[in-house]
Amino acid sequence: MFHILEKLCYTGKESEGKQKVSEVNMGDTAVTDSYRVLLSGGEGEIVEKKSRFIATIRKCETEEEAVTFIEEMKKKYWDARHNCSAFIIGSRGELTRCSDDGEPSGTAGRPMLEVLTGSGIRNIAVVVTRYFGGTLLGTGGLVRAYTQAVNEGLAHCETGIMKKGCRLEIVTDYNDVGKLQYYFGQNGIVPSDSIYAENVKFVLLIPVEKEENLSKNLIETTCGKVKIEKTGEMYFIDKET
Repeated sequence: MFHILEKLCYTGKESEGKQKVSEVNMGDTAVTDSYRVLLSGGEGEIVEKKSRFIATIRKCETEEEAVTFIEEMKKKYWDARHNCSAFIIGSRGELTRCSDDGEPSGTAGRPMLEVLTGSGIRNIAVVVTRYFGGTLLGTGGLVRAYTQAVNEGLAHCETGIMKKGCRLEIVTDYNDVGKLQYYFGQNGIVPSDSIYAENVKFVLLIPVEKEENLSKNLIETTCGKVKIEKTGEMYFIDKET
């Protein structure tokens, strides 16, 4: 089923002279065919031996945005013992940074970064704020606490899949409209546009890996009478359920 949440950039015959159709920073690096992205940040908290660990997660598309976010959290939680951080920038995770912010080396920032890396989410930053509860947790305890805190924060985030897609124009006569609409309904395909004139045109935005099979099925459904034209490519976000 194709749930097109947001079209990010589009190239094709209808976009001469411009590629972006919405204000989205794609970054300076090439976009991979598919990766997870953060739609909305979140916050989670755990308590370990009276120490509070508050994880705040936010979408950041540049190192500057990540640094600004970290400083913002440090100001917000100025009275906390530690504000440890980690972030991943770029569609391929080209830039990564982490900080223990005074915790023993390798017990906070690195475990936090490993959780982000394991999630597969790109352009993401997290700050875990610790309010000391009076009991030392030890190296292993700190690693577990910071790991759990980030996982708790991620559980309160909304995520999606950035996918490479294509734009297809499906043209048919009125005799086959019902067949195509039935096929779309059975396969969870929602046209982005439907134009009724001398003929009927359906505009579909689909993942690139679905193009060949979809075209084949539409031709079979209409006994070869449908006309299919690929008019462009774009990236879009498919919301995760």
